Amino acid sequence: MKEVIKQRSNSFTHKCVKLAIELPKSKLGNHIEGQLIRSSTSVAANYRAACLGQSKRAFISKLE
Repeated sequence: MKEVIKQRSNSFTHKCVKLAIELPKSKLGNHIEGQLIRSSTSVAANYRAACLGQSKRAFISKLE
């Protein structure tokens, strides 16, 4: 299960980055691009942090 979530979060991040790159190069587009990249990469980072939890309870707590 952990491996599936890891793979899906990485796939989500890559798709979001590809989408962000395709946004128009305007002030608004650049702002949304930055927000999208930061938020999507934080999903994978938070999942990695949860995997480092010492117990199942810590894992679940970090995902909430």
